[in-house]
Amino acid sequence: MAPTASPPRIVPSVLPADFSRLGEECQLLERAGVDRIQWDVMDGAFVPNMTMGPDIIASVRPLVTLGFEAHLMVEEPDRMLRRWVQAGCEIVIVHAESTRHLHRTLAAVHDLGARAGVAVNPATPLSAVEHVLDLVDLLLVMTVNPGFGGQEYLASMEPKIAAARALIARTGREIELEVDGGIARSTIAGAAQAGATTFCAGSALFRERDRLADEVAQLRSLAAEAAPDYAQAQGLQEKDQEAA
Repeated sequence: MAPTASPPRIVPSVLPADFSRLGEECQLLERAGVDRIQWDVMDGAFVPNMTMGPDIIASVRPLVTLGFEAHLMVEEPDRMLRRWVQAGCEIVIVHAESTRHLHRTLAAVHDLGARAGVAVNPATPLSAVEHVLDLVDLLLVMTVNPGFGGQEYLASMEPKIAAARALIARTGREIELEVDGGIARSTIAGAAQAGATTFCAGSALFRERDRLADEVAQLRSLAAEAAPDYAQAQGLQEKDQEAA
């Protein structure tokens, strides 16, 4: 039997959305075929900007069936972990740089019944998360410095993405590898080729509101063509079908 690989996941950030009609924007994303929605939570301390709290996320939760992930760009995330899960986030991502006791924080996310993610800033080495991967369901490699939308993709992070993929392989666990920052048609292939499987896009998607479904499909296609595992699996599957 030919090996299988999951299609690349496209996960939009709602940071560039029209906050006056946030529910409608999320419904638009759902109709466009995205895989889930990322909520960029900023506290004005860990990063310069401030965004939304759990009540805003909870107000949108009944309007779409998509999964939610909370990307907590906040100091002392432990204090409000429960609120993000109660708001409807199935995945809670904390920054390795934001908490003194990362192992305990990730365990607390699991105790609340959510999947635990950990993010690393561009300057943070992967060694910061190497010894907590037994508690990690998702590893997020930032391809910009967090805190602002519309930043330029840091291609210099691609070796780090590749190293993260190798690190995950050594664990023998199914850990999702996500990238976030500057993801667009011109950059997604490099991140996919390096080993990312999930792609958080914001500005590139919202610039194409009138053809959002086409843009989502195009990003997914470009990532699939560049992803070594997915391309190989699809090729072998096609050969099997021809042989049959």
